Amino acid sequence: MSSRYHIDDFMRGRIIGKIEEGQKITDVAREFDIAHSVVSRLWKSFKTTGMCSRRHGGGRVRSTTPAKDRYIVLSAKRNRRTTAQQVANQFLAASRKQISRKTVARRLRLGGLYAR
Repeated sequence: MSSRYHIDDFMRGRIIGKIEEGQKITDVAREFDIAHSVVSRLWKSFKTTGMCSRRHGGGRVRSTTPAKDRYIVLSAKRNRRTTAQQVANQFLAASRKQISRKTVARRLRLGGLYAR
């Protein structure tokens, strides 16, 4: 057996194709050097959903969009002496959305600035 890794979409399609041709799950698993439980789970998922690609987007939702991130950096650059809390308050006044001082500090760091 090989080490753990995600099977890319092309390989998933090949596996599904082999099973649809009539090969046994264990033979396909042996051919691709993958655990038969993985192939079995992939086949079961394909039969129920009709798709063989992985599901994405299971992470945490960001509180700000890339455009809002640019706005935060721009407002901090306009007045270099403002603190992260003041930038957060300006953002609240402009967009009516509350963000924390820590979020502002992170966004500024991504923009190449440091929060006061």
